Amino acid sequence: MTQLKIDLHSHTTCSDGSLTPEELVLRADNLQVNVLAITDHDTIDAIARAHKAIEKYKLRLRLISGVEISTSWHGQEIHIVGLKVDESCPQFKQRLAEQADTRRARAERYAKKLENCGVENPLAGASRYAKGGSISRVHFAKYLVERGYVASFDQAFSKYLGKNGKAYVAPGWISIEQAISWIRDAGGISVLAHPTRYDLTNKWVRKLVRYFAEHQGQAIEVGMARQSPNERIQIQQYANELNLTASVGSDFHFISRYSELGRDLKLPDSATPVWHDWPEAQLSQ
Repeated sequence: MTQLKIDLHSHTTCSDGSLTPEELVLRADNLQVNVLAITDHDTIDAIARAHKAIEKYKLRLRLISGVEISTSWHGQEIHIVGLKVDESCPQFKQRLAEQADTRRARAERYAKKLENCGVENPLAGASRYAKGGSISRVHFAKYLVERGYVASFDQAFSKYLGKNGKAYVAPGWISIEQAISWIRDAGGISVLAHPTRYDLTNKWVRKLVRYFAEHQGQAIEVGMARQSPNERIQIQQYANELNLTASVGSDFHFISRYSELGRDLKLPDSATPVWHDWPEAQLSQ
């Protein structure tokens, strides 16, 4: 049976991805991805540009408007993806602008702390990598590696940027329930992103999924990149228990041998796909 190739979690240079919106949709189409969601961190700036590129190059790719909202829960940064959001909604755009302000303020605090650690011009360096998009820890990490302060991304986070790092700045993100509400008000579907990829024990992952569901979250990422069958089955069990639909996403940021748009994103047979009633995800399209 023919199946569509679907990827509902990806990033561009509008947040911390390495490809522009135009480059991302061209790559997705070249890889025969049928349905793609762009889900940049706390911004929907890529969506209009991606639509224009699809029209300009007459691509067969079907684009889903998305976003990945940063939230805070029990001291952990948890990401909530919004799918099929109305990117023209003035209230939603204003709310994301407030998130951007929070992200910008955090970047400035990171820069101050890095300067105190002896790093020269960290904000300017990270801004160069952000290419006009919002500045994230990934951009600081790239700069730290470039200038030789650390040897790798992992070292950048362990020494400076991560929770136990010298320059760590706690995020001031909104709550999970606020993110769900924002997405709902924008006509979208809320998805708990990569639930098993946080620094949580299995007990706390279960608590997280339950909390998300109890606050009217709708779906959970079941199919992810670099995933064991057991991990996929476990997440689907959470979905079944709490009546959540199932999403898939590569969380694509840059070209590498470890992850690729649409690659090996599977759902168990017991899953109800989040796209089961979407016109964009029908084979007849």
